[in-house]
Amino acid sequence: MTVLVNPTALSDHKARDFKMLIDGKWEAGASNPIERIAPSHGVVVSRFSTGSRKDAERAIAAARKAFDDGPWPRMTASERSAILLKAADLIAARAEELAFLDAIEAGKPITQVRGEIAGSVDIWRYAAALARDLHGESYNTLGDGTLGVVLREAIGVVSIITPWNFPFLIVGQKLPFALAAGCTAVVKPSELTSGSTLVLGEILQQAGIPDGVVNIVTGTGPEVGAVMTSHPDVDMVSFTGSTGVGKLTMSNAAQTLKKVSLELGGKNPQIVFPDADLDAFIDAAVFGAYFNAGECCNAGSRLILHKSIASDVVRRVAELSKGVKVGDPLDPSTQVGAIITPQHLEKISGYVAGARSSGARVAHGGGTLDLGMGQFMSPTILEAVTPDMAVAREEVFGPVLSVLTFETSAEAIRIANSIDYGLSAGVWSRDFDTCLTIGRSVRAGTVWMNTFMDGATELPFGGYKQSGLGRELGRHAVEDYTETKTLNMHIGKRTGWWMPQTEKLV
Repeated sequence: MTVLVNPTALSDHKARDFKMLIDGKWEAGASNPIERIAPSHGVVVSRFSTGSRKDAERAIAAARKAFDDGPWPRMTASERSAILLKAADLIAARAEELAFLDAIEAGKPITQVRGEIAGSVDIWRYAAALARDLHGESYNTLGDGTLGVVLREAIGVVSIITPWNFPFLIVGQKLPFALAAGCTAVVKPSELTSGSTLVLGEILQQAGIPDGVVNIVTGTGPEVGAVMTSHPDVDMVSFTGSTGVGKLTMSNAAQTLKKVSLELGGKNPQIVFPDADLDAFIDAAVFGAYFNAGECCNAGSRLILHKSIASDVVRRVAELSKGVKVGDPLDPSTQVGAIITPQHLEKISGYVAGARSSGARVAHGGGTLDLGMGQFMSPTILEAVTPDMAVAREEVFGPVLSVLTFETSAEAIRIANSIDYGLSAGVWSRDFDTCLTIGRSVRAGTVWMNTFMDGATELPFGGYKQSGLGRELGRHAVEDYTETKTLNMHIGKRTGWWMPQTEKLV
């Protein structure tokens, strides 16, 4: 059975009170604060200011003024780069504090979060390097009478909205690139997991970010997020979250035709052929399904197995799943932490119950776990799943693995592409032709071959279809926060269709 790691008491932990950052000042909201109850321990661990529409509007005004009149967009790239590098060093220095906040607020295993903070430091340093590489183009090939120059300019004020499942990592996939381009920003973290983003505000002030360049407003989507996505003084919205809220974000932004970058949901397949290295795949299947308790848009939540190996693979994945350690996020040996809220745990359980009633069988797990406090879900494997079932088509966002089967490559591709999502996929085969054929045929932003959920800051990330718009990370990430401007310069005598002036103008 799954190994349970019992929670340690957080009774001696004093809940931390956080304020919002607006125009360089830390402010409390006017109404009662949002209390965050640790999903693993059931006690209040943080209190966040409840931002209002007016708070969001003031933050946007501060960002607008900082962009239009302030020094940040007018600094040299090397000056901005130096501040981003200092921020990276300060993040590294406060890594344990940041990891602790994400662990207790999101229920994430502390060992996992430490890795995420280290990854964030690398991203901030990469963005600092890209700041100095941002450049335009020149065209000296347009004839003797024309010189063309294409400039890249910061797009302006960016609204950044981040989710609860990777609180610090995802803000790091957006904010440093916007800053590197010379933009200013208003950031809204999830009201469930705002702590580490607010600490980032302290770090950026210490690093030397001018007032108003980065503003952080905590609160709910209807109250704060709606303003950030529709306000006319916002030039771009970068959002990560559910596909449903992403559609609402796009609708709000359409009112003023803002640029929108969306990283949304996924229902990611791993396609496995009989000649695959099954030992390597079994490990990847367990990791891909249960990492971050499955609360991950990139989770490998669909196994599409060749029929000839399906029974053996399910048996081996179930056997390895028995050793997955579920429990206290503060225990370094924990691999799967708590589910974010009781309501979300109920939603996950509902998907499992619906699949069983539709004919799927539970090969492992299938239920909730009682550790005496908080909410936990057993790592779960469902076999005999068919492509029409909700559990095979919709994002469960929990540690639930659905197993489907195929006989031909064409059938595997058809199953993989049959849903609305297209964030990522994996293919397992020792035949490179097979891997490349699948990789070119599956409609997903990332396709892993004989691995799963590997990543690097240099590689772009984003989705097809309803998994989002645009890409994050990679060498073009700073360019996403810019506009291009053409300067068309005339040289010498004019030629062409110009009306002669027969009278002197008065």
